[in-house]
Amino acid sequence: MSAVTGAHPAVTAIGVVVPARDEERLLPACLDALTTAADRVQAVCGTTVDLLVVLDRCVDGSAGVVAARPRVRSLSLDVGTVGLARAAGLTDVVSRHGMRKQQRQDLWLATTDADSTVPPDWLVRQVELASSGADVVLGTVDVDDWSEHPAHVEQRWRSSYDPRDGHPHVHGANVGLRAEVYLAVGGFPGLALEEDVSMVTRLGGYRVVRSGSIPVVTSARATGRLSGGFADHVAALG
Repeated sequence: MSAVTGAHPAVTAIGVVVPARDEERLLPACLDALTTAADRVQAVCGTTVDLLVVLDRCVDGSAGVVAARPRVRSLSLDVGTVGLARAAGLTDVVSRHGMRKQQRQDLWLATTDADSTVPPDWLVRQVELASSGADVVLGTVDVDDWSEHPAHVEQRWRSSYDPRDGHPHVHGANVGLRAEVYLAVGGFPGLALEEDVSMVTRLGGYRVVRSGSIPVVTSARATGRLSGGFADHVAALG
């Protein structure tokens, strides 16, 4: 059962947050994919979308990538922690939308990573699941470029990864939830690693849907931005 009171309020607005640290190479593809997803959900569901990139200690051209896209906002920070960056972006989106109860129920929050590209129906599917009663949607990831790893790494990863509905995974690159729920559980903690997992452990009482229908394609680069993150996990398979 959902802990949000009342029926399932219609999602009228979406805020998407992307934490980024020196991602000028991969950020353009990320934002192009998000813009396509935003256009799709606006056309299909009539839902407005606020796209925000949190530039955390960026010293490369990431800020210029965002500035070249008028539909994308940016927030510059100097925290050096993905959990704090993600949380700051979501706080900014919630504050801009409004803090009344109805506004918090109508606002859907989604987050992905700067080295990832979402599918065109990423937001449409989340709105559909929310309309069916989901308070939280946890999606899967996929990788389409294994060129930086030995040939056997992809096979090992796929043999241990469950991409189906009901999967056990939690990825900051593929999370969506109602703003009211996000605020009720205290949001993302300021952790350098697994801030997404930490938040999900506090979702008891809410309806969490683990969907395999909207996989986000993420980078399998050999050297990641975060020690102990996805890049290290993939590298260990080698």
